Amino acid sequence: MKIAVVGTGYVGLVTGTCLAETGNDVTCVDIDVAKVQRMKNGEVPIYEPHLDVLFQRNIKQGRLRFTTELKEAVENAKVIFLALPTPPGEDGSADLSYVLDVAKKLGPLITEFKVIVDKSTVPVGTAEKVKAAIDIDARGQFAVVSNPEFLREGFAVDDFMKPDRVVVGTSSEKARKVMEELYKPFVRQGNPLLFMDERSAELTKYAANAFLAMKITFMNEIANFCELVGADVDKVRLGLGTDDRIGKRFLFPGIGYGGSCFPKDVLALHHSGKQLGMNFEILDAVLRVNDSQRLRLIDKLNAHYPEGLKGKRFAMWGLAFKPDTDDIREAPALYMIDSLLAAGATVSAFDPEAMDNVQKLYGSKIDFTENEYACLKGADALIIATEWSVFRNPDFDKVGAALPSKAIFDGRNLYDLETMKEKGFTYYSIGRSDIKG
Repeated sequence: MKIAVVGTGYVGLVTGTCLAETGNDVTCVDIDVAKVQRMKNGEVPIYEPHLDVLFQRNIKQGRLRFTTELKEAVENAKVIFLALPTPPGEDGSADLSYVLDVAKKLGPLITEFKVIVDKSTVPVGTAEKVKAAIDIDARGQFAVVSNPEFLREGFAVDDFMKPDRVVVGTSSEKARKVMEELYKPFVRQGNPLLFMDERSAELTKYAANAFLAMKITFMNEIANFCELVGADVDKVRLGLGTDDRIGKRFLFPGIGYGGSCFPKDVLALHHSGKQLGMNFEILDAVLRVNDSQRLRLIDKLNAHYPEGLKGKRFAMWGLAFKPDTDDIREAPALYMIDSLLAAGATVSAFDPEAMDNVQKLYGSKIDFTENEYACLKGADALIIATEWSVFRNPDFDKVGAALPSKAIFDGRNLYDLETMKEKGFTYYSIGRSDIKG
């Protein structure tokens, strides 16, 4: 099947590459000339495990192409995916300007039946707006489908190739058959291909992300309560996770959620409710708790250093909002860096993939190092912000020798409390007892 993917961000690039991997003829279009040229040269512009192998193989075999010309991408395509950004506005609403601008441009290019797929995360009712925008100058028949993505950064290729479920919202029987044919190779093991109306599909994505954000936030509240009553959140987590009504995933406490999806999707759903006169009270709480949780370690730092943070130097391990990605959108590390700099402290940082992105924001305001141990030089304490695997089993003797105070503030609960005690560290984590070395 001939497919066009408009937008080569995280979702668009993974979508286009994985569709090409199953034998489709895919053309991706983007307005960034330099980025398109890099992709034509075989360079993957984002970090995502396993994506580079599929990307380069499908370019080599001629199934994956890139262009800056919308007409070139869509004129022969049977299915056109819109994978465009929907950033939050100041009021939390999703900005649909990128989606609707492309939709208007598609109208004159449609001369025969095409399926237009909203792959971006969009508010309820967007499919109707996209249809109206295309209708202005449409020269042929088309159907607009809602097909939200459920890709986890760091696992996106596996999530696309072996999805838990595929959600397709359409009222067109013709479009349904096209989408069924397109996704059949991905659900051969029996995972559901769920067809529903467009509005229900749009809301499904928001509801899923808001629920997961709520689950994370609830566990963070429980972790904070554990600290007050002397319970161990790791034991509580295990006790909860073995209940199959709750499940084991998204129960790890930490310093709040970030990334490209949860923050903006919770805000957008909350805003949509307000527009209709409904206050999502549970989302109010999720937003408030997550805002404060991002700075939970700063509270611990202030308590540990009653004289203040001015003049102190802190090493930070991890900058991305989660491991196995270079995405720093809404990363808790950035909120902590801002707070530390405002307090007069200095920061040295190491992250396996995200340092270039962070350097674009901070320039020389913080120091970046070639590895996690160089990061510790001259530091008063270590802050752990992202649970990269490389940080899970460090040389504690080397860490202790580099940190005169042997103080670690761990926002991801990477280390065993007994180990920290035995090695003489002062160790603060989330929802567990503090260790005073």
